[in-house]
Amino acid sequence: MKLGIFGGTFDPPHVGHIVAACHAGWAAGLDEVWMVVARAPWQKEGSRPITDPTIRLRLVRVAIAGIDGLVASDLELQRNGPTYTIDTVEQIRRERSEVDVSLIVGADAGAGLDSWHRADELRKLVDIVVVNRPGHAPDGVPPGWSWRSVEIPALDVSGTDLRRRVAAGEPIHGLTPAPVAVMIVDEQLYG
Repeated sequence: MKLGIFGGTFDPPHVGHIVAACHAGWAAGLDEVWMVVARAPWQKEGSRPITDPTIRLRLVRVAIAGIDGLVASDLELQRNGPTYTIDTVEQIRRERSEVDVSLIVGADAGAGLDSWHRADELRKLVDIVVVNRPGHAPDGVPPGWSWRSVEIPALDVSGTDLRRRVAAGEPIHGLTPAPVAVMIVDEQLYG
């Protein structure tokens, strides 16, 4: 089985996340793409308030409901402390040794792979699928990583902008799946 890991804060999940996961999965020939919700994203801690991870997982579940090949994963919510990709990959490989793991990242994250926790070990365990996001070139992956580039439609959507829009009372329809927008309103998130 070929498995793609697409980790993130998903605060909130939006159409850019879904497009990236779907296109990367298709282009890389992956059987499934797991959207792994980070419990405590170490690279973002302290930079802004992060919504409770169980809420973010519920948002991802409603965002991808009915999309074949996409799975909302709570693997990182099962562990305490900071969430590191290497720990998630090692857990998957322990539990499912037959799985080939690809890590799906944006071009900006691809450029910083060597700064990730235990990067030397991670480099040996995964292939990298770099999705080209608006304004980022695919050639920024550090040497030594096995990687390929995947073109996705240019969508300039971000969680930062969505949170700002919600706080300002602006509409987010079309930028995130309708059930996510409804859940944000119903649960008064990001206001």
